[in-house]
Order: sequence, then C-alpha cells, then structure tokens
Amino acid sequence: MPSLPVKNRLKVLRAEHDWSQAELADQLGVARQTIVALEAGKYAPSLPLAFRISRVFSKPVEEIFDADSAE
Repeated sequence: MPSLPVKNRLKVLRAEHDWSQAELADQLGVARQTIVALEAGKYAPSLPLAFRISRVFSKPVEEIFDADSAE
C-alpha cells in the first residue's frame, strides 16, 4: 500500500535554522532527495525518520507533521 502524503512544516523549520536541504539531510542521515520529497509532500517518512526529525528540531512529531491532512 503506497504512503499517503503527509503535510509538514519541514521547509519552515529548516528556514528558521538557516539550513539547506543538504545540511538537514546530512544531520538526518538521508539523501537530499528525501528532504525534497518530504517538503513537497510526496513522501511520508518512516516512523524512525519522523522521530529523528523531531529530535533534530527539538519539537514533538505532532508539531512537524499533520497526519490528519492525509485522510
């Protein structure tokens, strides 16, 4: 079953930290293309990746991702 798109605040949070997509990708241990797809809402992160993103931004997962928008 394909992943449903999930709205997120990644682009805004990344801009607040003045990080490039490549810098965020390096911190998360993923490819820059993964960040591109996440920000575009074309990819829903795995649970472990969502938790890593949460830790990097020091915010709860619920403040970064809006699962209700995917329904």
